[in-house]
Amino acid sequence: METAILLVQYFCVLLAALVLGNWYLSECKRLKAAGAPWYAAYLTTPGILIICILLLLPFLSLVL
Repeated sequence: METAILLVQYFCVLLAALVLGNWYLSECKRLKAAGAPWYAAYLTTPGILIICILLLLPFLSLVL
């Protein structure tokens, strides 16, 4: 039973990463078509979320 719960948790994290990545990619394509600078994608909501997650990873590895 614990294995099933763990697999569901892994699946949820993978699904969230796929949704966030797809959202970020669509924002990149939209901004590139509009002629925005290369860094404009990092200033969108999915870009900020990805940056925050990347900055939190080292702290989470220390705590867990």
